[in-house]
Amino acid sequence: MDAGTERAEGQTRRRRIPGAPTPSAPARGRPRSEAVEQAIIEGVIQLLEQGVPLTELSIERIARTAGVGKATIYRRWSGKEALFVDVVASIEEPDPADLPGTSMRDDLVRLLEHMRRRGLSMRTSALLHNVLAQMKTLPRLWDAYQELVVDPRRRATHDVVRRGVADGELPAGTDVEFAADLFTGPMLLRTVMRTDAPLAEDLAERIVDTVLVGLRAGH
Repeated sequence: MDAGTERAEGQTRRRRIPGAPTPSAPARGRPRSEAVEQAIIEGVIQLLEQGVPLTELSIERIARTAGVGKATIYRRWSGKEALFVDVVASIEEPDPADLPGTSMRDDLVRLLEHMRRRGLSMRTSALLHNVLAQMKTLPRLWDAYQELVVDPRRRATHDVVRRGVADGELPAGTDVEFAADLFTGPMLLRTVMRTDAPLAEDLAERIVDTVLVGLRAGH
């Protein structure tokens, strides 16, 4: 099988680089195996732990490390950029599966607490920190990560704030996007820009309560 045929069979992965061709249907008689996919992801992580930069990873090398053929990878991912998105997602702490829903405040605290724990993970995980830093040199990969990981988190925060306005927890006419940035901005500053800043256990609650006072007083 030539490389072109392998790539044609490889468009079955859920996550894709924005603008990539629409995946074709998986070939009959070749069911996807979660164990195989995990072995491939673990193979990439193993190489990264050995200090191999993202830009130097090839499908051939990944396949050898994972003990699979190149076609096996291409049947699951459109290319290494799409594979890298899943690798990064696998080493990050999962997003909250659900929110309490009891109040806007409680949901915001839950979302910000997730960001705080992620910041702690980045500080203790050289792998995660280095991979995210390297991603910025790969524009297509960075754009895909923004679309598939970052944007859903932003939408979740916007939805919570929007519901708070509807329920009267925030004044009518509150700028949802601006308010959401006010909630998440301080936590992002502490976890991304100021990696030496303390991440106290009550930080999420303090941020949410302080911003709520300001937003309510402003109206």
